[in-house]
Parts: sequence; structure tokens; C-alpha cells
Amino acid sequence: MNPEIRGPRINLENAFMRAPLPAEMPRTFGGAEMEKALYDWWEAQGYFKPTIQPGIKPFVISMPPPNVTGALHLGHAITAAVEDALIRHHRMTGRPTLWVPGTDHAGIATQNVVERELAKEGLTRHDLGRERFVERVWEWKHVYHERISTQHRRLGVSCDWDRERFTMDEGLSRAVREAFVRLYRQGLIYRGAYLVNWCPRCGTAVSDLEVEHEEEDSHLWYVRYWDDAHERSITVATTRPETILGDTAVAVHPEDARFRDLIGTTVRLPVIGRAIPIIADEAVDPAFGTGAVKVTPAHDPVDYEIGQRHHLEAINVMNEDSTMNAAAGPYEGQDRFECRENLVAAIDALGDLVKVEPYRHSVGHCQRCNTIIEPRISTQWFVRMKPLAEPALEAVRDGRIRIVPERFTKIYNDWLENIRDWCISRQLWWGHRIPVWYCERCGEQICSVEDPTGCTKCGSGDIRQDEDVLDTWFSSGLWPFSTLGWPEETEDLAYFYPTSVLETGYDILFFWVARMIMMGLAMTGEVPFHTVYLHGLIRNEEGKKISKSMPDAWRYDPLYMIDEYGQDALRFTLLTGSTPGNDMKLAPSRVEANRNFGNKIWQAARYVLGNLGEAPERYAPPADGIAPTEAMDAADRWIRSRYHRLVGEVQRLIDSYQLGEAGRQIYDFVWSEYCDWYIEMTKVRLRDGAAEAEAENARRVLVYVLDGCLRLLHPYMPFITEAIWQYLPHAPATPGAAEEEALIVAAWPQGGPLDEAAEAQMSDMMELIRAVRNARSEYDVEPGRRIAAIIAAGERLSFLQRQARVFATLARVDEERLDIRERLDAAPDKALTLVVGGYTCYLPLAALIDLDRERARLEGEIAQVGKEIAHSERLLANEGFISKAPAAVVQRERDKLAESRDRRQKLQERLASLA
Repeated sequence: MNPEIRGPRINLENAFMRAPLPAEMPRTFGGAEMEKALYDWWEAQGYFKPTIQPGIKPFVISMPPPNVTGALHLGHAITAAVEDALIRHHRMTGRPTLWVPGTDHAGIATQNVVERELAKEGLTRHDLGRERFVERVWEWKHVYHERISTQHRRLGVSCDWDRERFTMDEGLSRAVREAFVRLYRQGLIYRGAYLVNWCPRCGTAVSDLEVEHEEEDSHLWYVRYWDDAHERSITVATTRPETILGDTAVAVHPEDARFRDLIGTTVRLPVIGRAIPIIADEAVDPAFGTGAVKVTPAHDPVDYEIGQRHHLEAINVMNEDSTMNAAAGPYEGQDRFECRENLVAAIDALGDLVKVEPYRHSVGHCQRCNTIIEPRISTQWFVRMKPLAEPALEAVRDGRIRIVPERFTKIYNDWLENIRDWCISRQLWWGHRIPVWYCERCGEQICSVEDPTGCTKCGSGDIRQDEDVLDTWFSSGLWPFSTLGWPEETEDLAYFYPTSVLETGYDILFFWVARMIMMGLAMTGEVPFHTVYLHGLIRNEEGKKISKSMPDAWRYDPLYMIDEYGQDALRFTLLTGSTPGNDMKLAPSRVEANRNFGNKIWQAARYVLGNLGEAPERYAPPADGIAPTEAMDAADRWIRSRYHRLVGEVQRLIDSYQLGEAGRQIYDFVWSEYCDWYIEMTKVRLRDGAAEAEAENARRVLVYVLDGCLRLLHPYMPFITEAIWQYLPHAPATPGAAEEEALIVAAWPQGGPLDEAAEAQMSDMMELIRAVRNARSEYDVEPGRRIAAIIAAGERLSFLQRQARVFATLARVDEERLDIRERLDAAPDKALTLVVGGYTCYLPLAALIDLDRERARLEGEIAQVGKEIAHSERLLANEGFISKAPAAVVQRERDKLAESRDRRQKLQERLASLA
């Protein structure tokens, strides 16, 4: 092959050759340097920016905004890979295609990160005060927002950077206020004191979805409560003895006969002696513990509901930091777990600790900091979810929104059908401040998009804004339309909304996806997207969750993988190794293998270009494909048909969001059919001086199929495909149009006619070649040794005769000793017979091996196996061995004997064939 491969555009000053590539195609792809050059060129050329074309429906994706808390990880990488593949595919179909990038302020997560940074300086946020602390967070945001954008570029994302947004920029902040005010005025947002999930570490309420439940080993403490006379008692079981201090009742099931006579009586709490009633409630499980449970309305969600039904007092015994407050009496100031230990000791000293049992149960932890959640009553802001959930359910039921994979539809429906009101206030400083003000004079509550200057009721200027901020997911729920300018009626909103596909991990189906659907319908009256594509989680090759604490976690850093193997290899691995909704095991070795795939394509392209001669533009594939001619070889017609079949199948798979399978089929075709078969076939024809018309056809087909494969592969491996494509000769996408200048905006390939006859003929010949290769391997024929073959071809005689040189080369058969006939009256003596696809092929054994040496080898091997059989038979005939040896050992020996007998039979058959 010519090492200095030149494509048709060798002058970088040429107007059509603006890509920053060497004039001569290098021996290998240029790696990170070439990737960056191509990306910068794409962006500078404006290829990522769509043009609004009225009447043509655009394809739009809103990028799930990464949190500005640090570096991107593999979860972001697979999101980027899937979305960029969809974007690049639709851009090539000619549709206006928009991908909106951005980042999320991630209230609680970002505040925690910055607080940890302050702690390194010996400071807390309270030392700085709210205003200075928020300034520090903005400083963090500016650094990490830019870092994330840079990392996204390294992942190759082709999004419109001029439309990049941040959830707390001016436009989106206005959208948040507008949405809040609308819901407030519709009576869907309210404020009140209710039981919430409280994180003592973060010092804020968190929603149900932000609580992660983990199974933990603990204890079940059985505690006796006595009546006033100390004559009758009832024993309860609890996993949280420290909350006994807040008990306001003991509950039993109304039909539990064991406690029927105690219902309505009172008992006293141990240690502190407060009198509480014994009540009956159907929420009690008679099978749990003793069947009697303590009721602490201020510290348990089930108890809270019981308390509401029975009008029980809710006594909060803890401070916001989970230390005990004044209501805890002598335990005031103690940490909750310290209190637990001391209170249990005191109860035990009174003789009222009946027993303690080991108990494994689910414990809620803060998703952000892993602190154990403490249910507590707190004044918070809530959204009434039922009125918002019903339209979101209907949108999926009536097909306006499709969830991929479909099995997640049931999960989505179940959650929305049982949805609870959403606590949206957070006791944080970083985030969207709740747009509600309170009048200090008259107590009026003012909700407004704009900051009010005074009370709307009494006119007083003495007003203060609510201190809390909104849950991060409130602003994220507006993302698909707020990023396009809503609530203003912008050109972008009118053209690009609703968006097309929302792609994200299945783990935030409720956090984000459902809320976007609800908010989109509530604010715009339209669904925010028509398809929800859910990918799975990325795990290591053993299936374990990848965490920073793993000793080899660095191997799974996407930026390390890009440095090591290239962007294309990582993207292709993530796309082809995953299926919608399923977790993926990622082995770095697979990324390395896909780098090798890229290298194979590169070398194939160098071969093609090296055979185009001095006027490669003659072989530019026409827009309407290559029509078959009489001079076209069967191999040309075969690969052309197989390529057309691939185009149709890839389109079908992409349309059904089976990106992984589509990529795998492209891989198989390129590696096996195009490179390993067709290119090897053309080498024979081009090397051996085929007729000019036949050689011309081979070159045209080589370019045509390679060009098409690069187009199909571009959404998966954009950099190497663009680089190769720039060296290929091109024709206009349609007659009379300008020549295409970049693969990123080139036309997506269209299928063409199939040639069933050529496919059948070539498939059978290839199977015959494989059979001969397998026979050579089985008989250990030296790679360089050519063998003889006699073939009865039947009705395919003329076809195989025309392909004789290709067959002989690929099967490593001596062409002078290749005898192709229509039929044979009798099989040759001492020949291996292969019957494949309508052919009968005979390989004379004398041509394969030294018969005398092979017979001697087989006889020696048969004798050795005979000794092994005799040994096993003696061992298994020994009663002592059978009775004393472990059963597994005996069985292993029996299996060994069966394998040895089978092996001897095959060796004897092989020896008989040489007689």
C-alpha cells in the first residue's frame, strides 16, 4: 500500500477543504490533536447551529443539565453519547436540529460542596453571612460551569453553545418566578406545618425522592408502659427509643382481642411519666412486635397520620441539628443517638426494658450527605400534585408521550397515581429564593414575579422576603421551555417547542422527567417532548457500582479513557454496549477493542484511497447510488446489496431507539463483510490486473460502500469518520447541488435495491472458504502452504469458475491444483469431504498432511488415551475408592473416563480415514 495516501482534496487552501487535516492521509488517526482540531472547526463553521425553517419540523433535545459540583462522570458520558448520536443522525437527515446545553445550580449539592471548601479554611457559611456566601458559590459556579462545558466538548457533543443556559441565569430565574406565581394563584402552592423529611446535616427539608433507603442491622427494643396504679401495663416495640420522649399515645388494632379491654385507658411514659392514651387504629400491624405500637406524631409519618385521625398532640423533641430540645426533659442538648443510649439505660434501670432483639430494617438517608433522615414537623412550602399528575398520566396513556423502554410506563403510572404533595422549600442559601414577601405591619403574604416595593394591602414598606429557596428540581422541571425563552413568546419557543426527545437515566424518572411533563402541561398546555428515552447505569466489569472509593476508579474516569483510547472508542463502547433501560458492565478492554475498530477503518480507507490512482474524483459515489452493470463482479453486487440491506436495518433500529444494536450491525458489516471479505476480494482483482472495466467497478464500489458506512457510523464515531470522509472523493448530495463539505452535515444514506441472487451466491462461496480454512486449522497445515482441492459445483459451476482466483487466494488453495467441475461420479480416495451450500469439496489428505507421520502420531495418541482409560476403569472398579472418596471426586473421575473414551473414538475414526 502506498504510505503517502492522497485524497481528491489535497490543497488545504481549497474552498471545499476547510477541515484542519494534513494534505496527505497519515498512517494513523491523529488522536487528541486531530479530535480537537475537528471539533473547533465544526463549531467555527456553525454546524451545531440550526436554521429556523418554517414548515419543517425540527428535532430538538434539551441536554440534562449537569450539576456545577465537579467533574463529569460516566453517567454524563453515556448521556452525551446517546444524545449526540441522535442529534448527529437527525442533522444528517436534513432536519433543523437543536441541542440545548446547560448546567444546573444543584442547590443542596453545590452548597454542600462549597461549605466543605469553606471548612478547609476554618469557616462556615454563617461566618460569611448569606450575601458573601452566595458570592462564593457564584465564584465556584463560574469555574465549574466552564470546566463542565470544556469536558463536554472533549466528549464531542455537537450542541449549540450560543444557546447554553444555567438554571439561575436571568431568563430562567424569571421563568421560575412566573411558574411559582401561576401555581400559587391557582391554589396549587401552599404553606403549612407538616411532617417532612429533615436532614440534620444539611439543615433542610428534603423531598421523599431525595431519601435513599438502606437496609441496616439494628435492634428492636421492647419497652413496658404502666398505668397510674402500676398494676396493668402494655409493652411496645420500637426501633427508635429516643422518640419515646415525644409519644402521645399507644395504638393497637381495634380487632386485636389481646388489648380490647385496654383501649381508652391511659399509661405513663417511662422515665418522664407523661400520661398518654391507648387508642385503636387500623394502621397498626398486630403481627409487628407485641401488636402495640408507640405513637409519636412529630417524628414518624405513619404516626403523624394516626395523630391527625385521633387529634393527638405532636410533640417535637429534637432541634434542627437532631440534638434533643427542652421537650426531651433531662436529655436536652444530647445528640439523638446519645439520648437513645442513655434513655434505654434509664428504662432498663427501672426494670421496664423487657427485651432487645436484633432487627434488620430500612433506614432513610439523605441522598446528598448520607445522614440518617429525621422526620419532623416543619413549616414548609408544598405543591398540590394530584391536579398536576392527572394530565401527565393522560399524556402517556393517550400516546402523546412514549417511554422507552415501555416497561417503565407502569412504573411512571404507579408513581403518579399514588403521588403525594411535593415539599418544594429548602432551608438553604443557594438557589431560587421563594418569591413570597411578608408584611411586618399587617401580616399580608405577597406573591409576585417582580420584587414588590411595599405591601399590596396596607402599603407598608416594611416587608421581608421568605428566607427559603426552592428545591432544585422545581427549576429543572421548567428546563425544556425555560431554555427557549418562556415565559416570553420568543422565536425559539415558537419553533423548537415542544422538544422531541428527553434522554436521561432511569434513576431520575420521577425526580425530573415526571415533573417536566407536569410543569410543561401546566405552563404551556403542551407536552414538553414526545419520547422519553431512559438509559441504564454504568457499572464496572463485575457489575458493581463505580465509586470514588474503588482502588481502580481512575480507570473509569471518562476523561482518562478519552486520553487513553480516544473519544470515538469510548462513545462507540457506551452506545453499542448498552440497551435502553438496562445497566451496562463497562470493561476498559472493550474500549481498547473499539479503538482497534477505528484503526481498522482507517487502514481500510488508506487501502481504498491508495488504489484510486491520479484522478480519484472519478470514483465519487453518485447521489442516487451505483447501478449494477454487466461488468460488475458478483462480489461488487454482493457488497452493494449487503450495504443497502444494512442501511435499511440501521434506520429501522434507530427509529425504534435501538442504537446499540444498530451500532453493532454497522460494526459487524464494516469489520467482517467489508474489510475481511470484500477488501480482500478486491485485492486479488486489483493486484492481478483485472480487466479495466472490472477494476473500475471495484474502485467505485469500494468508495461507495466506504462513504456510506462512514455516514452510518458518524453518529457513533464522529471524529475518525469525519477525518476519513474528508479524504474521499464526493459528489453533490443531489444533482445540481453544491458539493458536500463536511460529513457532519452530509446527507444520511438511503437504501437501494437488493440483489438476492448475488447475496446467495457469495454467501455459499464464503461458507465454503470458511470450511476449507477450518480444515486447514484442524489438520495444522502451515499458513503459507497451498493445498489442492476438487469441487463439484453443480449449477454454480460457471459462477465459481469466474471466482476461482478469489476462492483460491482466500482459501489458500493452489490455483493450479484447484479442480472445479460440475459433478464427480465418485469421491476421490483418501480425501476430506466438505459439503457446504450446494458445493461438495474434496481435499486430498496427502496434500494436507504427511500421511505416514500423521498415522504414527494418531496411533501414539490412541495408545496414551488407552492408558488413561485403563487407569480410570481400575480406579472406578475399586470399591474402596467408590465408598471412601468424596462424591465429587468420584463423579469427576467418571466424567474423565467418558471424555477419554469419546476422544479415543474420534482418534480411531480419524486414523481409519487415513487407511
